[in-house]
Amino acid sequence: MDFGGANGYKESIPNALSFKEPVMAITAGSPLPHAKFKIMTETGPAEISTDELFKGKKAVLFAVPGAFTPTCTNSHLPGFLHHAADLKAKGVDVIACTSVNDVFVMDAWSKASGAKGTITFLADGNGDFAKAVGLELDGAPIGFGIRSKRYAMFLDDGVVKKLHVEDTPGTAIESSAEKLLSDL
Repeated sequence: MDFGGANGYKESIPNALSFKEPVMAITAGSPLPHAKFKIMTETGPAEISTDELFKGKKAVLFAVPGAFTPTCTNSHLPGFLHHAADLKAKGVDVIACTSVNDVFVMDAWSKASGAKGTITFLADGNGDFAKAVGLELDGAPIGFGIRSKRYAMFLDDGVVKKLHVEDTPGTAIESSAEKLLSDL
C-alpha cells in the first residue's frame, strides 16, 4: 500500500480506510441496540447503557474514528461544543460522542477539548457498539484497527430520527453539528 505524498498518512487516510459492506444496519426509525459504553466518573471508569443514556430523552449522538485525530479534534467535536446551547434550545437533553477508544483516552480528550461536562464521552473500546449499529470502519490497512465511521444522529427515546454518515472519515460535513441542527 502506497502512503506517499508530502504528508505521508494524512493524504492517503481517506483512500486507505475501507467501509465494510453491507452499508449500515441502523437507519432512521430504528431503535438503538442495547449496548454498554465506558464513561469516566469522579470515582473512575464505569459502565453505562444505551437505555440509561437515551431512554425517555431527546439526544444527539455523534461518532468519530478516533479521539485526538485531526478532523475529529479540529472540526467535528468543536462544532458540537460550539452549538451545544443551540441544540439544548431545540430540546436536546443529551449530547454524546462515541469513539473506539478506551475510557482513559476519551476522558483525556474531554478535558483537553474543554467539552467535559457539556458533551458525554462514551468509550466503545472494542468497537462493539459501532459493529452493533453497522457503522464500523476497517482501519487495519493503515494500522488503526476497527474504528467507527464518522456520523451524527438525533434520537428520541432511543429511536433514530435522523442519521448522517460521512462517505470518507477525513470529512465532517454531513455529520456536522450544523447539519444536524438544521434537521431539528
